[in-house]
Formats: sequence, structure tokens, C-alpha cells
Amino acid sequence: MQNQTPPLILSFGATDPVGATGVQADLATYAAMGCHGLSVVTALLIGDTARVEDVQVVDVDWVADQARVILEDMAVAAFKVGALGSIENISVIAEIVSDYPDVPLILDPFISALANQEDEDDRLIAIRELLIPQATVMVASAGELTRLAETWREPVTGDALMLDAMRIIEMGCEYLLVTNTQTDLQEVANSLFDESGLVRQDAWPRLPGSFVGAGTTLSAALTAMLANGLEVPLAASEAQEFTLAALANAQRIGMGKLMPDRYFWARESEDPDAPPSIN
Repeated sequence: MQNQTPPLILSFGATDPVGATGVQADLATYAAMGCHGLSVVTALLIGDTARVEDVQVVDVDWVADQARVILEDMAVAAFKVGALGSIENISVIAEIVSDYPDVPLILDPFISALANQEDEDDRLIAIRELLIPQATVMVASAGELTRLAETWREPVTGDALMLDAMRIIEMGCEYLLVTNTQTDLQEVANSLFDESGLVRQDAWPRLPGSFVGAGTTLSAALTAMLANGLEVPLAASEAQEFTLAALANAQRIGMGKLMPDRYFWARESEDPDAPPSIN
């Protein structure tokens, strides 16, 4: 008898040799949450646990063919769009996902990793015009939000974060999750917005250490929660809890930053008095 198929999630993103970010990190998070990940590679990263040193963008025809062949063969429960690499790739991915308007789209453009490329401003414009209007949820740091919202303006005395967030919502994005919205040295706050304004704000203890892959883990966990049928506000909460636990159990696999452990729940207890695992 054929077993029930887990939710399928298609990730568009870069490959990371370390597995801390990009499609490798997405696939690990999906598996940890009972989903099966599919991947379309948009760029190849050269880097380690400290930094990304270089990027090789994948040709747009290869990106399109990867996605079309997969989607002709199987039905996906969610899309996640990460690092894109080029205007051409943004355009073709926007065209592909537009054919599946009922499938949730989680957008985490990861613009900080691909910064300082020659076409950076044009890529931001393409993301605003082609992908943000289709997004069910966009995940961005407070710093990325300012750039994505195209917020050139006179100085304001009100809530700049709210103005930027509502600018993204006005572009057509259904929900926006902004990370690190609080400067308290002891806490990290993440804020979820929709057309009504602030939906929820969650504060978490700031963990010691420097991490690589925290944002990727959060957006992938959120995608998996939506693929499993949760509504966005609850999915955002559950994804944050998963990410915090993965960071609390982070591992130093190299000489740079700590990497989240997405399989923290599967590790055997180090307590010698603990009962033996049945797994």
C-alpha cells in the first residue's frame, strides 16, 4: 500500500556549500517538519561559515526548465523564493508562480547575501514589482525592509517601521514578517503585519554568539507550517519557536559563525540517567 505523501515544497534559491543557507538549509528544515523539499537552483555561492565570497548566477533557461519539469510532474503545497541572483531569474520565477495563484508563496529574497552586485538596484525594483505583489508572506530583516520598501522620503517623527511595512502591504503582499525589530540588547522582536497593521509581535531572548542561517531557518519553517495547513499568524509563531530552538542548539562546524541545528529534536540525550531512545 502506498504511504501518504508528505506536503511538497518547491524552493527557489542558491546553493550554499556549508548548508547553512539556501536550498540545502531549506530542505533540512522541511524534512525536520514533516515535508518533502524540492529545489530549483538560482545561483551558486562560494563561501564558508564566516561569509559569502562570490556568487555565480544560474542561466535563466536552466532555472525555468528546472521548475517547469518538476511542476509538470507533481503538485506542490507551497513555494519559497530565496536568493535570486539576476533580474532575468526574478522575472521567470514570477511568471512561473503566477500560474499557481492558490499555492502560498513565501518570499525571503536574502538580499544582504547578494549585495554589491552591479544590478542590485534593478533587482530590488524587479522584486518589488514582480514578486512582492504575489507573496503570501514576505520575511525580511528591519534593515532589508528599508531597502525593499523604497522609502526615500523626508524625515518622519512617527513609526518608520510601520510606514515601511505598510508600503510593502500596499504593493500586494498579504503578510509581512519583519525580524529584529527591537534594539533591546536582551531581546529580539519579530513583527507580523497585514493590511490592518500590526498582527502580532513576538519577543525572544537574544542568544549569545553569531549565527549564519537563522533567517533562512525561520522562513523555511514558516513555509513548512503553511504547507501543513496552519494559518499565517500561528505559522509565524510556531516557526519562531522552531528557529529559537535550532539556534539554542547551534553547532560550530567551522571557524566562523554558529549554524542552527534543525535536527535538535532528534539528538540523543546526553543525560546518562535518561531512558534509552526508542528511535
